[in-house]
Amino acid sequence: MIAIASDHGGVDLKEAVKNHLEKEGYEVKDFGTNSKDSCDYPDFARPAAEAVADGTCEKGIVICTTGIGVSITANKVPGIRCALCSDSLTAKMTRLHNDANVLAMGAGITGELLALEIVDTFLKTEFSGEERHARRIRKIEG
Repeated sequence: MIAIASDHGGVDLKEAVKNHLEKEGYEVKDFGTNSKDSCDYPDFARPAAEAVADGTCEKGIVICTTGIGVSITANKVPGIRCALCSDSLTAKMTRLHNDANVLAMGAGITGELLALEIVDTFLKTEFSGEERHARRIRKIEG
């Protein structure tokens, strides 16, 4: 299951990503928001990240206008490695090297077609498992 969340600035892209994932056969748990009314991104990004951290969801996707606020929020949850990606290469490399479990995107930065490509790359790329990368992840986790 994929956790997904956004604030008002990312709600349109969230809906596009959610529809795409469901068409691809993924089960999606939507943590909101479902409105363009101004809201606070931590109210949605944190529960989505917590669902990944506790194992309810395998991976997460969080979206706001820039992706910065939701990525900072998600990374405050123990066990989360959230990467803000605006291209497919960073999505691929963060999975290969960092075993990132949450993807952050900025709806005001990344268009829908590119965002869907980033999502697909993120979800289909496996962690390399190389010891040097595993060692670095252990250091990040403390």
